[in-house]
Amino acid sequence: MSIFKGSGVALITPFKKTRKGNIRVDYENLERLVNYHISNRTDSIIICGTTGEASTLSDREHLETIGKCVEFAKGRIPVIAGTGSNETPHAIKLSQGAEERGADGLLCVTPYYNKTNQEGLKLYYKRIASSVDIPIIMYNVPSRTGLNIEPQTAIEIGKENENIVGIKEASGNINQVKEIAKSKTLDIYSGNDDQIYDIIKEGGIGVISVFANLFPNEAHDIVYEYLYGNIEKSRQLQQEAQEVIKELFNDVNPIPVKKAMELEKMCRGIIKEPLVELNEEKTKRLVKAINNYKNKKA
Repeated sequence: MSIFKGSGVALITPFKKTRKGNIRVDYENLERLVNYHISNRTDSIIICGTTGEASTLSDREHLETIGKCVEFAKGRIPVIAGTGSNETPHAIKLSQGAEERGADGLLCVTPYYNKTNQEGLKLYYKRIASSVDIPIIMYNVPSRTGLNIEPQTAIEIGKENENIVGIKEASGNINQVKEIAKSKTLDIYSGNDDQIYDIIKEGGIGVISVFANLFPNEAHDIVYEYLYGNIEKSRQLQQEAQEVIKELFNDVNPIPVKKAMELEKMCRGIIKEPLVELNEEKTKRLVKAINNYKNKKA
């Protein structure tokens, strides 16, 4: 059974500064964002992923943020927690902690930096899957991790682990997506906002989206217009969004989306070092793209 269909927002983690200048998670604003997404047809919330700057959070902050998100969602839509790591026992610890705090599912990125090989990937996901009872989506993002889940590996992992039910595909390789889709083993989610239509066309059922932070209704519609059979409408909506999607990735994610959300007064634009503020030129391009996109929809 699918954890969700449609648009899952790869939610940013809102931060605030204490009087001493320390950066902490802004739970008041997190609650506001959760309610905003539920009110605007987001189909699932993915908390503490790459866009949520999870790698900059302590384990305590990481698990507390997951727990707060579950509390704020109140069962209205699924909450999927990012819990992958470059050390298997650490990934297991985070996964079990997320399950204990009520997460509906997990998003587990492949090991990064130290990486592994395809056999190591199978063991990594097997260890995590056997440690929890909730469903798991694998996250394949070679541009971040330096490691690709080969299609046959993904298929074997899905067949051998009952609670591994999906894959977030951000390899950019549509042929790889096609091969996984043919097996009918895993739910496929686009991990690239500029490929939502293309991946749904090949058998995907949704997206885990940065774009949805700003435009939740629109991300939902790109998926569901296709699923409802309105294929040309889905393609048109994807095309209309391409400029703003491009500018939301004009620097390292989540630098641009955090800046955009600050400008839209949705949260403070605080990011954690080593990430830095979006520069003036890129900010102007981003603002122009957002305004152009809003005008198209007006």
